[in-house]
Amino acid sequence: MEKLNRLLEHLNYTVVQGRTELEITELVYDSRKITRGCLFVCIKGTVADGHTYVAEAAEKGAAAVLVQQDVEAPDSLTVIKVTDTRYGLAVTSAAWFHHPAEKLKVIGITGTKGKTTTTYMVKSILEHAGYKTGLIGTIEAIIGDEVIPANNTTPESYILQDYFRRMVEKGCQCVVMEVSSQGLMMHRTAGFTFEIGIFTNIEPDHIGPNEHASFEEYLACKRMLFRQCRRGIVNRDDEHWEQILEGHTCEVETFGFSPEADLRPVDISLVKRPGYLGVAYTTEGLVELDVEIDVPGRFSVYNSLTAIAVCRHFQVSGEYIRQALKVARVKGRIEMVPVSDEFTLMIDYAHNAMSLESLLTTLKEYEPRRLVCLFGCGGNRSKLRRYEMGEVSGRLADLSIITSDNPRFEEPQAIIDDIKTGMARTSGAYVEIIDRKEAIRYAIVHGQPGDVIVLAGKGHEDYQEIAGKKYPMDERVLIQEVQDELAQEKENR
Repeated sequence: MEKLNRLLEHLNYTVVQGRTELEITELVYDSRKITRGCLFVCIKGTVADGHTYVAEAAEKGAAAVLVQQDVEAPDSLTVIKVTDTRYGLAVTSAAWFHHPAEKLKVIGITGTKGKTTTTYMVKSILEHAGYKTGLIGTIEAIIGDEVIPANNTTPESYILQDYFRRMVEKGCQCVVMEVSSQGLMMHRTAGFTFEIGIFTNIEPDHIGPNEHASFEEYLACKRMLFRQCRRGIVNRDDEHWEQILEGHTCEVETFGFSPEADLRPVDISLVKRPGYLGVAYTTEGLVELDVEIDVPGRFSVYNSLTAIAVCRHFQVSGEYIRQALKVARVKGRIEMVPVSDEFTLMIDYAHNAMSLESLLTTLKEYEPRRLVCLFGCGGNRSKLRRYEMGEVSGRLADLSIITSDNPRFEEPQAIIDDIKTGMARTSGAYVEIIDRKEAIRYAIVHGQPGDVIVLAGKGHEDYQEIAGKKYPMDERVLIQEVQDELAQEKENR
């Protein structure tokens, strides 16, 4: 139970009717969960508008409603009006859970690419140094030993505050989280101050009917983080870095390859052994350190450099940083799977042309004997994505193995035929094998010394969606099954 006026104390509001000296039993923003004595926050969603449920809230005995527009309500119901109920939900949620973020060092990472990998790197480094650290991101939330699969990159504000509360109860001192532009736009991260806000990079992604109206709006949303953090750390190599900082209220430092950056990588070298691809470099500027990480490519340098820029503020020793970066792993992000001493096999989430091009270009720098790309495309999605991915793989890979991804309600062969349309624009060699396990088997059996084989598209997903149903399918399990079957066949010969 909480007093309504305590929940509202950090909000500008108008009492339309009723009184704020009320006991509130629950904070609710889903009309299906309205209970007697609750405060119901009316959220305007893409599908439903909470304001249309005010009469129902009164019938079910809600004590009060929080609105952003005029509503008809019986006299028995307290009505509080604010400018934006999404913002109102964030602020009342923080109060409902007794401002748990004040007891945590919250690190927020925003950007088009690199958020997920960087959050895991930061978590790894801080935990090596003895800080109990929670994580909230695209793949999962981690609270102590509890792992919760994610629905959104940045959860709804009420859920976020609940996670913070649970982290405090589990003894966490820090939390590192991905902050999406959607999350910022919808005020999911309002109601508290980030200790550190990080900007990785920005590309014209997420522009469309259900996301951002324009690139300018996308930029403006990312910019919000730097008015809500004590310290901002930004990638100086991104051409929009100064725009991101417009109107900032935080202390600022920069990282990147630019000689003007406060933290810079130098002497970069690619590290290649059978079954292993990595990168080594030295940092200069704010930190001087020799680093090697088990993840290939230039983006790995950026991600690890970002993590170093963050963790230096926690007085983590260079040795702890070095050790932690060696063991930091992200499921499905250039994830090496040991299969052979002769070739390298990895799993990656690249599931559109832009991410696939970035991945294959990175891997080509290691000059593999052959670059083999196994991938499919999701059903009930743009055909253009299929043509583009087919063209990218045909152009950059020495061999493409075209297979199924999540066919959803489409025929897998029809999707493969679309991919082949893009492939036909190139001279790339390919085979098509509808069954993903059989395609993986083909890749392993035909692996040659010095090959780099990438299974693209599924990444961390552990299911395959067919005709409206999700079936268990984890590529790590499929790889193990293939290896076991091959070993059994060898024994039976």
